[in-house]
Amino acid sequence: MSPRWEPNPDIRRGRSVIYTLHAHLVFVPKYRRAVFTDEILTRCEEIMAEVCGDFRAELTEFNGEADHVHLLVHYPPQIALSRLVGSLKGVSARLLRKEYPEHIHRHLWGEHFWSPSYFAASAGGAPLQVVKEYIENQKRPG
Repeated sequence: MSPRWEPNPDIRRGRSVIYTLHAHLVFVPKYRRAVFTDEILTRCEEIMAEVCGDFRAELTEFNGEADHVHLLVHYPPQIALSRLVGSLKGVSARLLRKEYPEHIHRHLWGEHFWSPSYFAASAGGAPLQVVKEYIENQKRPG
């Protein structure tokens, strides 16, 4: 790393890349049903941390309410975010249905646990305006 850079634990290195990619994700259960209890949220966090680990990503933060969950994920550039999301939702749905069948059946019916849609936003780093100004102010050769 360049000597003019301060060491930053969020900046990771790959073979040909230096990166820090974070995504804020929000998932809601089908029909936005209030299916989550504290116990189920705790187990959901454990499952999602394991899935992230399988992708060489890190679940940096997790929390939720009765009808949705928020995740902050630090992931490598080789991972398509949509693929990670698919695994997070698929594995958690399968395991939560298996481990809490009565409770989940009371709130959800059919085969689906999660709504097919989700929210994703890039997170961290400088605000967009600061990045735009930085790029605009590069010393372009004349």
